[in-house]
Amino acid sequence: MIEKRARRELESYVFQRMSESGIVGLSLAAVENGRVSYSRGFGFRDFDRGTSSTPETTYCVGSVTKPFTALAVMQLHERGLLGLDDPVERHVDFAARPMGEPILVRHLLSHTSGLPSLGYAEVTLGMATDTTEHWFPIASPRDLLVFMEGAEDWALARPGRRHAYLNEGYILLGAIIESASGVGYSEYLRRNILEPLQMRRSTFDEEDVERDGDVATPYVTSREGEKVATRYPYGQMIADGGLMSNAMDMARFVSALLSGGELDGARVASPGTVRDMMEPKIRTTEEPYDGVSYHGYGYGLRVKERFLGHHLVYHSGSVYGSSGYMGLMPDEGVGVVVLANGGYFLEDIGEYALALLTGRDHMEIHYFRRAGQLDDLAGTYTTFRDTSSYGVARSGGILELTISFGSRTYTRPLIPVDLEGEPREFRLYGLDTVTPVQFHRRGGETVMVYDRTMAKRRACP
Repeated sequence: MIEKRARRELESYVFQRMSESGIVGLSLAAVENGRVSYSRGFGFRDFDRGTSSTPETTYCVGSVTKPFTALAVMQLHERGLLGLDDPVERHVDFAARPMGEPILVRHLLSHTSGLPSLGYAEVTLGMATDTTEHWFPIASPRDLLVFMEGAEDWALARPGRRHAYLNEGYILLGAIIESASGVGYSEYLRRNILEPLQMRRSTFDEEDVERDGDVATPYVTSREGEKVATRYPYGQMIADGGLMSNAMDMARFVSALLSGGELDGARVASPGTVRDMMEPKIRTTEEPYDGVSYHGYGYGLRVKERFLGHHLVYHSGSVYGSSGYMGLMPDEGVGVVVLANGGYFLEDIGEYALALLTGRDHMEIHYFRRAGQLDDLAGTYTTFRDTSSYGVARSGGILELTISFGSRTYTRPLIPVDLEGEPREFRLYGLDTVTPVQFHRRGGETVMVYDRTMAKRRACP
């Protein structure tokens, strides 16, 4: 059971992140030893009506749908209805051969088709929320096949050689599930995954959601910072990102994965299949800063090696107006689900919760340590007698230096070189020069040295 101190720490962090990011509502559930040990809703499921989020509030989980699609494919593989080495063209009318080689089912599962992202999901979400000028009539996998004509000419690599996240590939997997099983994709998942795991309020059906009273309103943020209610992309994104669910139902899915494919007597996969899904098949293109661990992708699941000394298996997702995160540490028997009604990445909240669940300091996670080191340098710096002023702010994994001269303002990226030493070293890159920028600690003050300039921090963010 998660301790009271840890609950307070987690709730404080969630409140902070929601405040900083403008998250309207959020639901979270933690799993330990196969059962939910903590759950809570934060903020508003509907801001205009003033209704609160609960652990049972329904959201679109976005790409956290992909582990369900992958599990369905693996079930059909277990039953001998398809092979992971089957060419995709055996099941659907898709004959693209990147660099002359066929794409196999396993390539779609691991995002190693050789094709780059084709942008279908971005355009579809833009159409659903009126945020794009593009229009493509993609209402079914058959329409998607027309959209993908000529994609092989954009190949990045031969199939199996390179990871490139491909939403289109999971739509094709949905069509393969239909072809191999003889039933519709959403019906197959309902019968073979959702119902056996008693995920009773999880669905792809808009009518089911409309009958449910505890549903989050999806919100997007306008350029002016206003929260604008939008709609979920029903029917437009299904096998790659259309599942509607809630933290308590998703916790049951996490529990089933942690137990090797079984929950409360219902088995949805063999332990070997679950292990296979969690085993990285390819390294992703992101390189961890520590230079030791790696990020990989299995079948419908991402993997971080040596996360707090363990393997972290996870997936995140975001559609315009809703986000999801699911993370589990199999050898520790813990997991977490985080859902929100906004297009925010929730990995940091999930990882913070996992650190608490395993009794670890979140600052052991490189994300938090690096963010803290950069945030520690942010602020307003002024020169001798306040003759000039410089702004320093964190932007992702770098700092941005803002310089003002009269009515002109310049912003330059400061690239970290050494955040552990004293001074902390950065580089500012021009077209033909590289300028060092250093931050020193002097008598309790933070001092920036940039070219001929020395400035002292006068205000923090």
